[in-house]
Amino acid sequence: MPAELITRFKDITSDGAILEVMIWKVPEPVPPTEHGYKYSAVYVVNGVRVVGFDNERGKGDHCHIEGKEKPYAFKSVEQLIEDFIAAVAARRAP
Repeated sequence: MPAELITRFKDITSDGAILEVMIWKVPEPVPPTEHGYKYSAVYVVNGVRVVGFDNERGKGDHCHIEGKEKPYAFKSVEQLIEDFIAAVAARRAP
């Protein structure tokens, strides 16, 4: 079974920031994760990643918040999207 694209979304906001989310259902987990998803969610302002969530082979689930990387506890696709939106909203100018 090949990877199946679950969702792909890209938006460039009126202030030029980029929001992009890509999520795939994969036939086997991406080590060291145990779930069957490969994902990348990023918020970029002026060419700088402000928020990012991904699961890279060898690193597993993690997020990047304002230049700092930390582990991320993946629970579900829905929760991932909610967590990404909340992280972006907390950093957007009012």
